[in-house]
Amino acid sequence: MVIARKIAYNVIVSGVSKVFSTILALVAIGFITRYLGTEGFGNYAIVLAFLSFFAAISDLGLYQIATREISREGADEEKILSNVLAIRLIASLAIFALSPAVVWFFAYPAEVKQGIIIIAASYVFSSSYQVLNGIFQKNLAMDKVAVGELIGKAFQVAMVILAVRLKLEFNWIVSAVLLNMIVSFAIIYALSKKYVKVSLKFDFTYWKIFLKKSMPMGVAAIVAFVYFKMDTILLSIMKGSSEVGIYNAAYKVLENITFFPAMIAGLVMPIMAHNIFKDKKRFTEVSNKTFKVFFILIVPLLIGTLFLADGIIALIGGAGFVEAGQVLRVLVFALALIFFGQFFNTILIVGNLQKKLMWILSFAALINVCLNFILIPKFSYMGSAYVSVITEFVVVLLTAYMVVKKLNYVPLTEGFLRIIGAGALMATFLFFFKELNFFVLALVSAILYFIFLWLFKAIEKSEITSIISKKEIQEYEEVS
Repeated sequence: MVIARKIAYNVIVSGVSKVFSTILALVAIGFITRYLGTEGFGNYAIVLAFLSFFAAISDLGLYQIATREISREGADEEKILSNVLAIRLIASLAIFALSPAVVWFFAYPAEVKQGIIIIAASYVFSSSYQVLNGIFQKNLAMDKVAVGELIGKAFQVAMVILAVRLKLEFNWIVSAVLLNMIVSFAIIYALSKKYVKVSLKFDFTYWKIFLKKSMPMGVAAIVAFVYFKMDTILLSIMKGSSEVGIYNAAYKVLENITFFPAMIAGLVMPIMAHNIFKDKKRFTEVSNKTFKVFFILIVPLLIGTLFLADGIIALIGGAGFVEAGQVLRVLVFALALIFFGQFFNTILIVGNLQKKLMWILSFAALINVCLNFILIPKFSYMGSAYVSVITEFVVVLLTAYMVVKKLNYVPLTEGFLRIIGAGALMATFLFFFKELNFFVLALVSAILYFIFLWLFKAIEKSEITSIISKKEIQEYEEVS
């Protein structure tokens, strides 16, 4: 199969699966928000924030560096992944064992503390299958991961709906996350056997070598948690669960969209790693087209959210979360910056500059925490929203600077003004026809945007299908 077909298939299947996963996630949020209310949903958001916390402190940079290493020429995939999986399993089990001690320090209700321990158990499974994702990235088979995650998400949503219908307690809803992770792990582990026979290996000499490479990314994961999720924990401490609920009703919308940049970066990361030092021209071509795809996606997301934020929140949270609409209008700018941050972060990783990335993320995290301590007491969740935008801007600015300085790469986007023009016409439609039904506005404005892109010739089919040439996939498969 030529690379154009292989990439297109991955993008289509992964994209469709992720869209359905997002829809399912939003359906679950809709049930949860209406069932638990602002305070209960705030408690649920606090529990999920600890999932991110556990993921951060035991991340160790394993996933990104494992993906990079197995993409190198002559890599021993079985040795790398078997050892990395063993490291991950030990780390996640340690987190689960220590979680009761962690929650003891917080003055949360008993059900929240119990929920945090359940979430720690779910992390054992989610962290394990995330390591295996590198296999699928290298083999351009992320569609299989997306389908596995979709099935897991379907089980989660089914359990949430059942819990709501039967009026079960809070932690039945939290346990739905655990069910999701168990199902996803089982499917992805089974599918991974097609490519590599992964087992648990305890080569401690290799562990030392690998962790030396990955540790900077592990530290980066901790600081990334600080500026992604610490605001939720700080809000819960300084304000309360209701404020957390309103903030996270908006934030959950963003979380369920950020899979787009992660998915696309995951597809091109092995190819970037293969070419960055071997064929700079090809690396530049792939990177520029990826950057353009990001920009094309950002424009309608930004414009659509600014106009439709209230309708989005009403659909997801109901009448009790009206204030979250304004929060979403601010956070969407952070979402736009996350796209570009993901792009530059990926380039720094494949360019062996993860230590530089660590320092950048550490600086951004410091800014985030300091500003949250200053703004939350006075502005509550709106303060956290503005801090998120500032933090992501700092990350994009500094990572872009480092990519230009250290790797001598400057992203170029052809058709920039034509993309902006298509976005402007989309905004015009939303402004003059804002009285139309929410679903009509959302669907028609999106269709119009892509029609204008086509009419303005802002993007051509060849730009997507030629991100990697047939010749390159042959070369890549020969060394894989």
